[in-house]
Amino acid sequence: MPQPIAFDVFGKRMLVEGSAGNWRLFLLGADGKRAPVDVAIPSFITEDELEQFLDDVFHEAATPGHLSVRRLPPG
Repeated sequence: MPQPIAFDVFGKRMLVEGSAGNWRLFLLGADGKRAPVDVAIPSFITEDELEQFLDDVFHEAATPGHLSVRRLPPG
């Protein structure tokens, strides 16, 4: 199974697991626990498109200190 992909989504850390056609989205808590997020990522979204997709879905969560979604380095 591919490694989870971490994102900073307007100040919240989220993980995407799986692969195109089978993506799952989780909110990562400060304690490291994962909570499923009830957002369906369409099967046609590729790994390279995840950042833009998350920005489109969660753009209303933007604040002056958190203006964008960004992919985080692995690890």
